[in-house]
Amino acid sequence: MKGRRGRGTAATDKPPVLGIIARGGQVFLQLCDNVQQRTIKPLITQVIKGGSCINTDEYSIYARLPAWGYTHVTVNHGRGEFARDADGDGVNEVHVNTIEGVWSLFRSWLRPHRGISQRFLPLYIGFFQAMHNIRQRGHSLLNPMLSLLLTPTP
Repeated sequence: MKGRRGRGTAATDKPPVLGIIARGGQVFLQLCDNVQQRTIKPLITQVIKGGSCINTDEYSIYARLPAWGYTHVTVNHGRGEFARDADGDGVNEVHVNTIEGVWSLFRSWLRPHRGISQRFLPLYIGFFQAMHNIRQRGHSLLNPMLSLLLTPTP
């Protein structure tokens, strides 16, 4: 059975997660009540330095990024565009493949849990974000994880 089409909300038991990642940098994941500009603007302005170039898909929620002080480039998935060479140098620098890769890993990581309560979803998101940002696997993950857990927050 397929779920209902459309964007999820916390009220419909399909809360959206905003994902931001710098290429080669840290990932930021945030559970949101909805996907409205007034919801995502404070998160974007808190995490992304003004004047930065932001790559997104064609979803209209991102239309105000230039007004918020960012350069904005898009790929149009609806027309089959997934990467584009914007400056003619042979490198497809306009894409959202970095965050798409994070979503792929996140879904694979959640799959064995077979459904998660909204109450605990922020904990799963935070744990995944921390482990992704540490960028180590297996036994080498233990020391950074313990350091993260045992360091008092300011």
